[in-house]
Amino acid sequence: MKLIRDCLDALLHPSARLDALSGARHRAFMAPRLAGCLAAFAAFPVYLALRGAPDALEAGAFAWLIAPVALCWFLSRTGRYEHACALSSLALTGLVMTVAIATGGIGSFAAVWLVAIPLEASLSASRRVVAFASVLALSGAAVLIALGPPGMLPETAIAASDGLMAAGIISATLYVAVLAFNVESLSRTGVALLNSEEDRYRLLARNMSDVISRHGDNGAVQFISPAAEALLGTPTSRLLGHGLFDRVHVADRPAYLTALSDAARNGEARSVEFRIRREGRGRSAAAGFIWVEMRCRPLEPAASAEPGSGAVAVMRDITGRKLQQEALDLARSAAEQADAARSSFLATMSHELRTPLNAIIGFSEMIAQEDVLMIDAAKRKEYAQLINDSGQHLLSVVNGILDMSKMESGTFELSPEPFAPRGPLLNCCNLLALKARENGIDLVTRAPEDLPAMTADPRAFRQIVLNLVSNAIKFTERGGTVTVSAAVEGARLVLHVADTGVGIAPEDLKRIGDPFFQAGKTYQRRYEGTGLGLSIVKSLVALHGGEMNVQSKLDQGTTVRIALPLAFTTKVEPAGNIATLTPAPRAGHHDKKRQVKKSA
Repeated sequence: MKLIRDCLDALLHPSARLDALSGARHRAFMAPRLAGCLAAFAAFPVYLALRGAPDALEAGAFAWLIAPVALCWFLSRTGRYEHACALSSLALTGLVMTVAIATGGIGSFAAVWLVAIPLEASLSASRRVVAFASVLALSGAAVLIALGPPGMLPETAIAASDGLMAAGIISATLYVAVLAFNVESLSRTGVALLNSEEDRYRLLARNMSDVISRHGDNGAVQFISPAAEALLGTPTSRLLGHGLFDRVHVADRPAYLTALSDAARNGEARSVEFRIRREGRGRSAAAGFIWVEMRCRPLEPAASAEPGSGAVAVMRDITGRKLQQEALDLARSAAEQADAARSSFLATMSHELRTPLNAIIGFSEMIAQEDVLMIDAAKRKEYAQLINDSGQHLLSVVNGILDMSKMESGTFELSPEPFAPRGPLLNCCNLLALKARENGIDLVTRAPEDLPAMTADPRAFRQIVLNLVSNAIKFTERGGTVTVSAAVEGARLVLHVADTGVGIAPEDLKRIGDPFFQAGKTYQRRYEGTGLGLSIVKSLVALHGGEMNVQSKLDQGTTVRIALPLAFTTKVEPAGNIATLTPAPRAGHHDKKRQVKKSA
């Protein structure tokens, strides 16, 4: 059998060797025909010995047996299986009709072979070939019936006998039995191939990380691959029907249903991104919504199915990509804010530097032209004082920029030491009292005498107080009040600087403390300054492990609350120049560690 199979495989057309089912059909077509021809040629000598020399009809019938060999050659060379089956039906019909006409017409032993013609064509698995063979068989039967009356058949017709009838029935039965075995073999081969394909696709579906699903016209899930259990943390049985839809985020459900509807009913491929709830399974998996991308396309309908039979979708987890996109958006927003801050900084600096420089240049030129303008000593002193004030203003602007740069780069130096905060607090308020009186503002200081000593950087503490109080005075109209108070709350010193000034708009309040930011538009500014005061305060407070809160209402005033730890120590690492600043534990809070670069 292996030898016979190898011989048949050698006769297969190259196109049939690539498909197992096509190869089986080609072998089933060639094997019985070649075997029948071989048997007929083997029986021909026996026939000659028993019957003697054949007449013309018998010789023609044996010669006709060459046709199956020619058909096998045609199939082996062209690979046209349907054409070969149709030609085989035509050849068999011609042989049966020739023998039947010569042996009695419709009553001939060969007429029964007409039944085998459509059965042989069924091996082609083609409706057209089966229909063509049926038409040939029925036409042949009709012709034999029409030749039934006496005188219609040729005079050379051989009368039918019981022996010939039995031989015709037995031979036809054997041939049909062979055809039946071939049909069963092809059916078994088809089922085996189908099971193999199902196992292959099942293996792919189980091991793919993407989720494959089939949906009906209404979006209901009819099938979903096992990968959904790993993606969503729930059994696939709970996702059938509308189980998957129930897990889609409410805000994303319209887009989800629209994509499936366009694919299932309109025949359009669609892609949609939405959030879906994942169940927490195991210790490492966290429950919550994840982002997935679903690409759906219409399901290819079967030949007899109506259009719009559903959609096939492929889902994959894109949470990581979404997080990257959000990070890029945040980075883009930060870059835009930095660009806006740069523009604001340039506009502010051009004003803050140009004004005192103009004063310095102008008054110095006036002093240089003393002989021409006859400026007296009092005027020269006044001009010199104005030049000095302008220079001090420039120096403060540059120092503020340098301090902010050091804080942002982490190189600002802190020198914590024990000191009493009441003295520096009162001293800072006294320094600014004259400015407050000149602006018609009441400056109220409330510092209890029993304020305990604290450990912090005294210079930074003074800068915090000076910046807050000077800001409050600057943004308070004449007749207003600025109140500075200090108290101890637990293990922290709390400062309150409240004013009755212009206040801050809600949209600007969230940006208070950003470098170079000032409330209101740059071109609408009514007050001098670089916008670094609160930013420096915020950074200094953070370096001390403290907190800063700002509350404000437009046209009603602003209150700034600063909370600093009373105990603040510096722990220097032995192997480098990094100082770790460890604040004392705060009441009701966990300890925090903050690191600040410090020169070795």
